Amino acid sequence: MPLRPDDLPRLDLADPRLHAESDLTEVWRYLRDEEPAYWHQEPGRESGYWVITRYADVAGIYRDTVRFTSEHGNVLETLLAGADSAAGKMAAVTDGPHHAELRGLMLKAFTPKALAPIVRSVRRVTGRLVEEAVLRGESDFATDVAARVPLAAICDLLDVPDADRAQILRLTSSALASPDGAPTQTDTWTAKSEILLYFAQLAESRRERPGDDLVSLLVRGRVGGRPLTGEEVVLNCYSLILGGDETTRFSMIGGLRGLIERPQAWAAVKSGRAAIETAVEEVLRWTTPTLHAGRTATQDALIHGSFIEAGDKVTVWNVSANRDERQFPDADVFDPARTPNKHLTFAYGPHFCLGSYLARAEIGAALEALRTMVADGAGEGAGIESAGEPRPVYSNFLSGFSSLPVRLRMDPRYRPGTWAAQSDQASSETSAGSGCPVAH
Repeated sequence: MPLRPDDLPRLDLADPRLHAESDLTEVWRYLRDEEPAYWHQEPGRESGYWVITRYADVAGIYRDTVRFTSEHGNVLETLLAGADSAAGKMAAVTDGPHHAELRGLMLKAFTPKALAPIVRSVRRVTGRLVEEAVLRGESDFATDVAARVPLAAICDLLDVPDADRAQILRLTSSALASPDGAPTQTDTWTAKSEILLYFAQLAESRRERPGDDLVSLLVRGRVGGRPLTGEEVVLNCYSLILGGDETTRFSMIGGLRGLIERPQAWAAVKSGRAAIETAVEEVLRWTTPTLHAGRTATQDALIHGSFIEAGDKVTVWNVSANRDERQFPDADVFDPARTPNKHLTFAYGPHFCLGSYLARAEIGAALEALRTMVADGAGEGAGIESAGEPRPVYSNFLSGFSSLPVRLRMDPRYRPGTWAAQSDQASSETSAGSGCPVAH
């Protein structure tokens, strides 16, 4: 349901139902144009928080970890609670030198060279899943393809046993969102607690039998001249599994939905007029799976005439910044050939997403498999078409769909079973020229 700026005083941006059931396009546009630093009063409370919506301001706050800290909470849930128990232990809610050293330790596992075997596996798995969906004709892309690719990759990185992966998917799907209406606090906290317990047990096993995986890297690592505590290991595993699974999955689902709804976009991807690399960036911008981030002002600041006091809660809204006309011409158009495309989906500055290279590889593999295997045209009777209504997730932090029924028709030029050989050749060519993850 489209909402208008007049609705703004009655809205509760912390309500998951608002983001799942409403179209806030005009509200975000009004805020960017008229009140780019908006004081949002919590319904029924005296407290509130700042809502920052323009691209340049959002990027500036991400970059400035001195005046805007994440250590009192980096999402609405913890920000409104006044604290995050993981502050100073989990990289996402740690700033300063400790954050830089902790991030540097984990970054060793996220270089293109370190990720090369996982990226090769991603290409093979993605192609197999897309081919199976095409051969079936009708499938739920969200559950049959997108839910399985990012999870497999991050679980490979953490060396989570195959037998445990279905359980991990169930838990990550419940920890930050719900497919069936607004999530209850009991359900989300139960899921989070189970994830933490699982990684506590996994970390303990890696202390006894370390390997080459990221959990073992954390267990053996030293930050500030000392080993990480068990709590620090577990909290960072928790952050990585949620960040590596949920956000990429929702981008893949939303990207296919965009191609279905905009035949000209699919035509550009299918024909090669839009390169896979540029299409990936537009999928990330267009879907913006992470709606917002939270910060706390440590000093007084002035943004567009609004006086932000030290101690105020500040939220930056990626979903608005990525549609800011000041940064993106025709920002509401899904254009797979868009360039440049310096979106904020991976944040910016010191907290730029560690897994950006892997996420891009996963989305790119899905787009390439679709381009290779699926026939021309989008819409009824074409290569890609909707087979039912998508089902949104309910969250004030994540945006996406838990279900996307589709019909995929095979390109007559594609020969089933040939993807693996093509994939291995493409991976070899890509790895020969791999560079550093793109940061902007």
